[in-house]
Amino acid sequence: MYYEIHGRQEPNATTLVLSAGLGGSAHFWAPQLPALGERYRVLVYDHNGTGRSPARLPEGYAIDTMATELLALLDTLGIQRCHFIGHALGGLIGLQIALRRPAILASQTLINAWAGPNPHTARCFAVRRNLLVHCGVAAYLQAQPLFLYPPDWIAANSERLGSEEAHAQEAFPGVDNVLRRIEALLAFDVTALLERIETPTLLIANRDDMLVPWQQSQRLLEGLPNAQLAQLDYGGHASSVTDSVPFNRVLLTQLARLCEQATPTV
Repeated sequence: MYYEIHGRQEPNATTLVLSAGLGGSAHFWAPQLPALGERYRVLVYDHNGTGRSPARLPEGYAIDTMATELLALLDTLGIQRCHFIGHALGGLIGLQIALRRPAILASQTLINAWAGPNPHTARCFAVRRNLLVHCGVAAYLQAQPLFLYPPDWIAANSERLGSEEAHAQEAFPGVDNVLRRIEALLAFDVTALLERIETPTLLIANRDDMLVPWQQSQRLLEGLPNAQLAQLDYGGHASSVTDSVPFNRVLLTQLARLCEQATPTV
């Protein structure tokens, strides 16, 4: 898989691993890299079958497979311990790793993520899936900001969004790949297993997230034995993009706390 390493390069630098959501792109984290890179070594990557990690995803592709692929990358790079940060689908990968190989995680940060199916979120993804299948890639991409961003931010960034849609259409990973990634996140459910996850966990949720209700993070808080929740009022599902300054402030503050509690990273 395609990856980049940013920030501090010292052998003993604390390592952060950032995993994006459905789009799977390392570029999603661009607003965080300068702030995080001042203190940490930061790994970002394009999920398999997205962006610069071309692949034809098989039927039955699952979150567990995505976790296996990321663990293989970390093993190849010799990363034995890290702080994991995942947005939405990326957060599901973190939960799966915490169940399968907790020793590699010094902590995990789950942003607008969930433990299991939610009827509202499932309906949103069903709409997106139907747009892609029945209306095509252009319609799917045109609708995408409606699920990710607040209305006022969309109105103020119309030109930017148009440019991003054109680029996304040119680099689209294929209808089958996107459908299989949607199927994987809809099938994910570790609700009954949360009590087994002892990894120190920071949950970040947006009250105005119209794709994943903030109550999903509340349910994670109630199920995980070692979790804290930070709530943001503005930014939508992708507040790390739309309102990055307060988002970065919360993330850096909480990461410093988590690093103080953790054993040294490699």
